Amino acid sequence: MQIQTPDWVKHAVFYQIFPDRFAKSKQPRKRLLQNFLWEEWHEIPTLQGYKGGDLWGVMEELDYLQDLGINAIYFTPIFQSASNHRYHTHDYYQVDPMLGGNPAFKELLDAAHQRNIKVVLDGVFNHASRGFFFFHDILENGPYSPWLNWFKIEGWPLSAYNGEFPANYAGWDGNRALPVFNHDNSEVQEYIMEIAEYWIKFGIDGWRLDVPFEIKTPGFWQKFRERVKAINPEAYIVGEVWLDAREWLDGTQFDGVMNYLFAGPTIAFAAGDRVDIQQVQDRAYHPYPPLFAKEYGEKIQYLLELYPWEIQLTQLNLLASHDTARLLSIAGGDKASVELATLLLLTFPGAPSIYYGDEVGLPGCLDPDSRRGFPMEKKWEIDVLNYHKHLIALRQKYPALRTGLYHVLFAEETVYVFARILDGEELIVAVNAGTEPVNVSFDAANLKSHPDLVIYGRGEFLWNIEGENSQLELSIPSRTGLILSAAN
Repeated sequence: MQIQTPDWVKHAVFYQIFPDRFAKSKQPRKRLLQNFLWEEWHEIPTLQGYKGGDLWGVMEELDYLQDLGINAIYFTPIFQSASNHRYHTHDYYQVDPMLGGNPAFKELLDAAHQRNIKVVLDGVFNHASRGFFFFHDILENGPYSPWLNWFKIEGWPLSAYNGEFPANYAGWDGNRALPVFNHDNSEVQEYIMEIAEYWIKFGIDGWRLDVPFEIKTPGFWQKFRERVKAINPEAYIVGEVWLDAREWLDGTQFDGVMNYLFAGPTIAFAAGDRVDIQQVQDRAYHPYPPLFAKEYGEKIQYLLELYPWEIQLTQLNLLASHDTARLLSIAGGDKASVELATLLLLTFPGAPSIYYGDEVGLPGCLDPDSRRGFPMEKKWEIDVLNYHKHLIALRQKYPALRTGLYHVLFAEETVYVFARILDGEELIVAVNAGTEPVNVSFDAANLKSHPDLVIYGRGEFLWNIEGENSQLELSIPSRTGLILSAAN
């Protein structure tokens, strides 16, 4: 079968927003709470406190996002919930009133689309919450509830809140706050499909699916894709799968996954022995032990051969998310590690995703610290913002950086060099992750051109051309990278 993925994703630069923490509206709005007890915006967040970010606030920052070069937003959950992260869904048809409700979301969606910014929502369809109407009915009416078969009830009585007694129902990861749907029930399947359709018709551009590997019902995700794509064939379906995702990337289910298989090796190469093991050791993506260039290249080649090319171009590539520590903190505060990894991210096939605040140097250890309020402007690291803007602009200027082939030219010790090639356009990206400046020379005869303009970073280069032979010499300072392009 011919695999089809949404074309726009191949040209997208995503920005991941945790709605409670990105921006609060500065305009007078009719709010749910007038005398709200929000946590202080710039204090370290707690697990259960709210800071009061809302969707009007996001709308007021669309100029900022557009100036950064963003053309797609991925929101962590926005539906009504009793948690700041909103993975405990109460009502799948209502945007949380604290965020401004459905009207605020409609206003934001229209404003984003006017700027050609796509919007992808988080679909939490494996489990609901204790406050979800159908489950709440079971808590009230016990075995008399008409919704018994919607969940995995194991006995009576249910204990939804008191941990001293067995819950007597299946909760995600053993968490009684998150009752798991019974996806083998055709009514549950239909309910979830209708939610997916409703918001696609509302105007969203795709779904990011939370823990989709937990849903084992045969044919579920194939049906989900059919229903969504029937309404909008260009809707993006991306799954949260941290490891080998071939099972879901056969062209009949997801268009891509959150590409932690890219994040792990890239951090291990760029940050090396600076990685704070405490920030990563209980996460599945393993950005350790340190990698030299040769090992990094092998892992990247393996990854690029794992899925069809059409899928590679619609992977959601990332360095950090709400489920990880921020890269700056993983790298022990080393700014060079972040820049090198960001260079590799924004020159890799697939859609790069920037976690809100990373572009201005926001630190953060594991949750809840990685979900801090977006910093005030005087706290921004302007050099970090500038290189993000520069790299995003280059990605948007050169089609080869988006959809060109990825060809490793040199990978030894601390130096990693590759080309992105599309038709006649060739760019060379080189990284020296080491603490010493290096001089390297290698054969580049399989390139048709001789890129001779440094469009990013620092370093010297020299082409030695004799007949058919082309040697490229590079001198790269320590802990830096560069991009070479053909002079126009």
